[in-house]
Amino acid sequence: MAKEAVLEITPQSRDFSRWYIDVIRKADLMDYAPVRGCIVFKPDGFELWERCQAGLDRRFKETGHRNAYFPTLIPASFFEKEKEHVEGFNPELPWVTEVGGERLEEPLALRPTSETVIGYMYSQWIHSYRDLPVLINQWANVFRWEKRTLPFLRTSEFLWQEGHTAHATEEEARAEVMRMLDVYTDFVENDLSIPVYRGQKTPSEKFAGAVETYSLEAMMKDGKAVQAATSHYLGTNFAAGFNIRFLDRDNELKLVHTTSWGASTRLLGCIVMVHGDDRGLALPPLIAPTQVILIPIGGPKDRERVVAEARMILAELQAAGIRARLDDREEFRPGWKFNEYEMRGIPLRVEIGPRDLDAGQVVLARRDTLEKMAVARPGVAGVVRELLSAIQQNMFRKAQTFQAEHSFSAEDMKELAEIVGTTEAGTEEETAGAGAGGEAGGEARSRIGGFALAGWCGRGECEARVKEETKATARVIPFEIPSHLHLTPPKRCVACGEPARFPVWFARAY
Repeated sequence: MAKEAVLEITPQSRDFSRWYIDVIRKADLMDYAPVRGCIVFKPDGFELWERCQAGLDRRFKETGHRNAYFPTLIPASFFEKEKEHVEGFNPELPWVTEVGGERLEEPLALRPTSETVIGYMYSQWIHSYRDLPVLINQWANVFRWEKRTLPFLRTSEFLWQEGHTAHATEEEARAEVMRMLDVYTDFVENDLSIPVYRGQKTPSEKFAGAVETYSLEAMMKDGKAVQAATSHYLGTNFAAGFNIRFLDRDNELKLVHTTSWGASTRLLGCIVMVHGDDRGLALPPLIAPTQVILIPIGGPKDRERVVAEARMILAELQAAGIRARLDDREEFRPGWKFNEYEMRGIPLRVEIGPRDLDAGQVVLARRDTLEKMAVARPGVAGVVRELLSAIQQNMFRKAQTFQAEHSFSAEDMKELAEIVGTTEAGTEEETAGAGAGGEAGGEARSRIGGFALAGWCGRGECEARVKEETKATARVIPFEIPSHLHLTPPKRCVACGEPARFPVWFARAY
């Protein structure tokens, strides 16, 4: 019999947006800052981001990238050097115009992204083909003055990493773009257990100043999309603007080809919205700051020997490289602790009481399935390690099943609108969220939402019509359509009925 969910958390089926806010606040991941649109990362939330940093940073270094840091303040004139870039970011730019009561000669922007300042520095550093490639990443904060905000997913200041590379040839730069998209895919699918659709952005959705943008699109439990990571081929656009030239082997002066790629703290929102349920968070073991929580059970007369054994188990788990903690506080009952750590998403709970000691066993409780099992005390670390791996894989399978059950083909605008849903949810200002059941079919489409695979003729006016009539945006032109979806790309443009040039995943997005 299923346990009753935590009463303080709004059910997903009642209001998904409210559920999300309830969970991230109850789980103590964040709090609101005094500046509109900004949040404070509390320790539990920041530790989760640190795990993301560690997983990505290791992969970046394995592919030859080094970390550096560039200033937050960027001169206004830098944004004029790449016209499309400034047009794309100007509405969101906060400016510093005055210091100590004196007006600055030139306004300084709080960085929305660093292509401009890094482009300027590369022009100082790169002179010869011997200086290439330049492979740099930076971990930083950025500012975009969002009108509609949602913690982690859309805030006025957020944390991210941004890679910026320079290459001698277009071929090398394009290879870098795809290599980093593969790096993000490996991290998001294997560490976060989140399946993604990969592909190229349409011209209207690409990064401002890029030649081409590629992204990973993840599906949340309300059927909406989150752009999990992006990788951009910038061509020579920024190189021309900042005069980044090098003397090649043929003794000719040439422009470098540049790339940029990034992922942000919106990944934390993805983890919550993909894996969470009405009990709260559910964290994949690889990313969970605490993988195992140990809880001793029993009355005062048994406490000393039970806690002593729990500490021995804790030492064994930690020696095996498992991130484990012991909660032996006497002021909280075991039942309260069970609910608390389930709400916080810790993947595995180890319970041990006097009867378990006598039987030579411990009880393991999985967060992903809420199943309990008794296992022999000897060799428990090995059992826990195997179980954590099984939980990681099961969470990916569950998310992939949900993704498949909410991915459909759309032949016309009416069908596309039914698939993506009809509610407008997803910000703190607009909280009329969609439900989060698991059934497929027409009822699920209208109530839950999902991704629609539709044909597109390639004309911007048809893409704009889809957005205007359905509120859905073009997420990606997919590299491939997974065979397990059993979907056939529509042959006609969903908007005009003309022959389709591309299949496109459409969805409402955060």
